[in-house]
Amino acid sequence: MTEDTLLALGREALLLMVTASLPPILASLVAGLLMGLLQATTQIQESTLSVVPKLCAAVLALVVCGPWIGAQVTRFTQQLLLALAQVGS
Repeated sequence: MTEDTLLALGREALLLMVTASLPPILASLVAGLLMGLLQATTQIQESTLSVVPKLCAAVLALVVCGPWIGAQVTRFTQQLLLALAQVGS
């Protein structure tokens, strides 16, 4: 396995990590922004009012995007195992 292959696998692993975590992070960001606007307009300063919708949005995003995330992780794992098999031969 050459250095270029290792660097490509590392780069792809980091990119996969970012893309897999993006849906729940974006959903939490949008929910937090909406709840922040609601709290600012109504002047309700309850901390749990902000946390619960963000958590629900993140879970919903994981449920919706879960199959896609799983397919991407599976694809990367298959590529990684194939690359490791080439090292042994």
